[in-house]
Amino acid sequence: MVMFLFLVVALAVVVAAVTLAVVGGGDGGGPLPEAAPQRLHDPLPADRPVARGDVDALRFPLAVRGYRMGDVDDALNRLAAELAERDARIADLESALAGARTPRVDMEKPAEGEHE
Repeated sequence: MVMFLFLVVALAVVVAAVTLAVVGGGDGGGPLPEAAPQRLHDPLPADRPVARGDVDALRFPLAVRGYRMGDVDDALNRLAAELAERDARIADLESALAGARTPRVDMEKPAEGEHE
């Protein structure tokens, strides 16, 4: 019975100590300071096109349940815009190349005296 009372008192002391540590131990400091949220420190470059090395070096900070959705959404939107721009540029270059390769057919009527 004495052991049971000792464990109950010890548990109460531990709970009280943890509560004081979280709420503030009466020193006027208040509760524990909030941790500053991690932000994406090295975002994709805004002044030039995104290169493979930029994507390889991209690291997202962890949040409570994984990654911050805003940081991931911003990076994916930027990559989607870059890919769309490159796809449009490739399509323009391919159509220009196809136009340059098409042989021109002379559609003039042969003169009346000329026969093949």
